[in-house]
Amino acid sequence: MPVPAPIDLRTFYATPDRKVAVLNYSARFLSSTFELINSAEFAAFVALFLTEQQDHLPTVADAETTFACTDAATYIDTLKDVLTDQPRAFDHFSRKEILDSIEALYSYYRSYLRVATMTTQQNHVVASEFITIDQRFNDVVLRLYRTIEEKLQGHANHVYRQTAAATSACMLLQRVQWPIPAGYEALRDVRFINRLMLRPPMMLHTKSNKRKGRFTASQENPLKNFTGGYTDWLCYPAKIGTSLAYIYFHRDYLASGLALANLFQLADRQEVLNHKPDLILLFGSPSAAGDADPENGHYFYDAANDLYVGQVPYNDQTTYFGYMKKMCLTLHNLHQIVRQRLPIHGAMVKITFASGQAKTVVFFGDSGAGKSESIEALQTVADDQIVNIETIFDDMGSFTLDSQEGLYAQGTETGAFVRLDDLSSEVAFTNMDRGIYMNPEQANARVIIPANTWGRVVAHHHVDMWVYANNYDDAVGVHRFTDQETAKATFVAGKRRALGTTDEVGMSTTFFANPFGPVQEPAATQPIIDAVFAQFFKDQTYVGEIYTHLGNDKSQDKLNESAKALLAVLMTD
Repeated sequence: MPVPAPIDLRTFYATPDRKVAVLNYSARFLSSTFELINSAEFAAFVALFLTEQQDHLPTVADAETTFACTDAATYIDTLKDVLTDQPRAFDHFSRKEILDSIEALYSYYRSYLRVATMTTQQNHVVASEFITIDQRFNDVVLRLYRTIEEKLQGHANHVYRQTAAATSACMLLQRVQWPIPAGYEALRDVRFINRLMLRPPMMLHTKSNKRKGRFTASQENPLKNFTGGYTDWLCYPAKIGTSLAYIYFHRDYLASGLALANLFQLADRQEVLNHKPDLILLFGSPSAAGDADPENGHYFYDAANDLYVGQVPYNDQTTYFGYMKKMCLTLHNLHQIVRQRLPIHGAMVKITFASGQAKTVVFFGDSGAGKSESIEALQTVADDQIVNIETIFDDMGSFTLDSQEGLYAQGTETGAFVRLDDLSSEVAFTNMDRGIYMNPEQANARVIIPANTWGRVVAHHHVDMWVYANNYDDAVGVHRFTDQETAKATFVAGKRRALGTTDEVGMSTTFFANPFGPVQEPAATQPIIDAVFAQFFKDQTYVGEIYTHLGNDKSQDKLNESAKALLAVLMTD
């Protein structure tokens, strides 16, 4: 059946195709149940609900006798009669039938990702009270629902659940002036997210749950195809590592846009005002003519303005959050390579032992190699030997060679985008009240959780150990490379067995295990790789591999044995 057309009012937007709803408090704020039930916004959503309900009725007879199949005006008039205790409310429909339909309407509305927006220009009263304002509207919606429900039931509820009735999130938006280069004027009116309030745990659902293909270079600036504007686009100004990124996204991608808050630090207004970014991403904008794989993302280096510009097209496949995250990281990594820094696809942790000793370890490898699983296994086998494991970065970082400091590592993300299957129950439940969950009932279900502060992530961290996550060999334990060229060949080959997190199957190789920057610019990356390996071996840093077994039997016992071997090295080396 065709998907009904979106509601597109100045005050309210809802698209049944993407299950996204946006309420504009600045255009109109409904402060009472009376205003809500008499509003054009409520009438439009009831009409949308009824259309969806009627499309799923099996027979014409049902349409003639079911309350859910009346017209919107009659439906709302009946609800008003219920609210005012008018007997005529039940002339044609039973209490149970009306109650069942109200429950369905309420559930249907809550199946949407509902986001409220407020636009302000440095109004400190609004800035400090926008959460309170949003809570007032949630109370209005909950009061209307409960009043109708209890009148139809004939008694008060015995249990009250304080759910996020009206909205899942609220955003304070501002127009911010920054030095817009020639050719970028179309971005001028797009509002920046200044403050963001989330109601976790958030359960979000997208049409896609897996990333396909790779991002490729475009021959022209994606800004040439950009047609967005004030009403349908938003900007999340992000601090990705030490890069400043302006992430522009279509409102239908609000699931990905909101999830950014758990992954990248939201830049403050003063960090954006009059500042040109290092990176710009247009998420939901068409590909350029002639671009390879127009259904996937692309990037362009604007040399005249020293800007990396990314573009991801509007389609069902790109609703998976991996596209948002990985394009952001690709742009950041390309920027790092230009700055002679080496992007690392991996996780870095600082391990503090009961003895007081601390070691930093970088686990390296492509998706599914076993980086996160190795850290989890280390925690499992350590008992009381480890006091704390601090995550410096979870997926992407960089190595920098400095004439004064030597070699140090930095991270990019303040959060983690993790497969639910990879989390121990302790970690999963500890972080439940802060998590943003993506398609939790499906394969490759993910959660985005905060992990560390931005200042800590971008601090300069010494590296004590760098290990390749080997998920394909049948050995157990860890292995230290004694030869620099052998080690470098292993890391550069990026060999792994695919685990279904992307569209790849079987054995694969990826240049330097990083399809997000190094693959796109191998010639520029190789000299940095050579210099980094030379420094590691000069410093006699432990460079090796840990056998994770995930590509073979996924045996937790074997992974735990490898983790024990790693623990022994860390405590004695």
